[in-house]
Amino acid sequence: MADEFVMPKLGLTMESGTIVGWLVEDGAVVEPGQPVLVIETDKVESEVEATRSGRLRRVGEVGLEYPCGAPIGWLLEPGEELPVMTGVGAGTAHAAPSAVPAPSGDAERPAPGPAAAVTGTGGRLLASPNARRVAAARGIDLRTINGTGPGGRITSEDVPARPPAVSAGLPGPQTVPSGPHAAPAGSHGRLATAAARNLADLLGIDLAAVLPTGVDPRVTREDVAAHVRTLLAHAVPAPSPAGSPAPRASADRSSTLSRPLQDPSSVLPLTGMRGTIAERMSASLQTMAQLTLTMDVDMDGVIADRAARRDRAGPDGPIPGFTDYVVAATAVALGRHPVVNSQVTDGGVALLPRINVGLAVAIEGGLIVPVIHDTPSLGLDELAVVTARLADAARNGKLTLPELEGGTFSVTTLGMFGVDGFTPIVNAPNTAILGVGRLRDDVAWTDGGAPIKARRLTLSLTWDHRAFDGAPAAEFARSIKSNLESYGPA
Repeated sequence: MADEFVMPKLGLTMESGTIVGWLVEDGAVVEPGQPVLVIETDKVESEVEATRSGRLRRVGEVGLEYPCGAPIGWLLEPGEELPVMTGVGAGTAHAAPSAVPAPSGDAERPAPGPAAAVTGTGGRLLASPNARRVAAARGIDLRTINGTGPGGRITSEDVPARPPAVSAGLPGPQTVPSGPHAAPAGSHGRLATAAARNLADLLGIDLAAVLPTGVDPRVTREDVAAHVRTLLAHAVPAPSPAGSPAPRASADRSSTLSRPLQDPSSVLPLTGMRGTIAERMSASLQTMAQLTLTMDVDMDGVIADRAARRDRAGPDGPIPGFTDYVVAATAVALGRHPVVNSQVTDGGVALLPRINVGLAVAIEGGLIVPVIHDTPSLGLDELAVVTARLADAARNGKLTLPELEGGTFSVTTLGMFGVDGFTPIVNAPNTAILGVGRLRDDVAWTDGGAPIKARRLTLSLTWDHRAFDGAPAAEFARSIKSNLESYGPA
């Protein structure tokens, strides 16, 4: 019997996915667990495996976005034919009705320049999500890069540190559709990502007026944002007639804020990961009542414990880092203070039964927070292995969607930059986040009043005052401090 092969739901927040490319030919026989296509969400790129054995007939088209559960193919028994579907020709891939429609023919795209990169099925550029983020942050057109990954795929290591000196003919990220190339206001069916449609709906922007400007054939969220910035930049009052008094400054400063005070030497586009971070951090501060407290922790016991573990494990064993100790101590404290492991909902403060600590990792062009699921169940050595793997996967763009979802609390550190205390911003929908400062030399005092050397670091706890007050926040921080100071040679 024919079974539908649908766009999977790989995480709690995934609503749709874009087909990047099929890994098997149409009509090929596949086995359970065999990777058959690659999809892209707003967070990661993932391989999708066959759910059972059978002959796979492809229905979904490369480059189109499908909601979770939409049919993108069929798994057929031997000798079984594809179910009757209007418009499906023999051996021809056919877009499911629920896919985002292709662009209308009344809009022209800017002519691309000479392409060095490899494209896959449907003309989509073969590049990892991290390579796309790095290129966007550096203002580099991916089409100018030769990929060294499998099949010519562009990886983040292939992206140069600065744009090439000559980029004539390549439309930049700030290209503004205008004149004869602009889509008429009445055109519909624009090919766009879900993020682009959501932002356009939020801002009241007609997608028909926005053209894709990058390597992606769809209108992206960055294209919508660039379109809005262009509209704001040109929304200036006409010059006053000669002799008439200059108009007074308006209370609305949006047009002033959209223009730099000086001619900039360069412009870093607030797009891609940078734009997402800006949007989420602003929303976090606008929707929460955030406060921060700091607390010093003596780390001599942790240092001794770490040295003892290093001696036992040898050069090849897992050695927990100082951040691993903080994460472990935090996980225990969250179990003792469940109000911190929470989320503010319409019904009130929801106490979450599972403790999943997210660890912020700095990557090229931004920040990403992989999640350590069921953190209290991991011993320190196990935790060290998991955090090292997640950090490496984050920097190489290999995190899966489940590894980015479900965090109930976050830990972030700036200690490696010499920072003591700072004010981290809560990663919504969590109600708190812990910042970790540098390990520093300090002075402690014996009972007899003699000074002795001590090693300390500062913890910075930011919390949502809607969920709990200062006293519970201080008790939680003190619990982490107590857990860390209880370590000694193991």
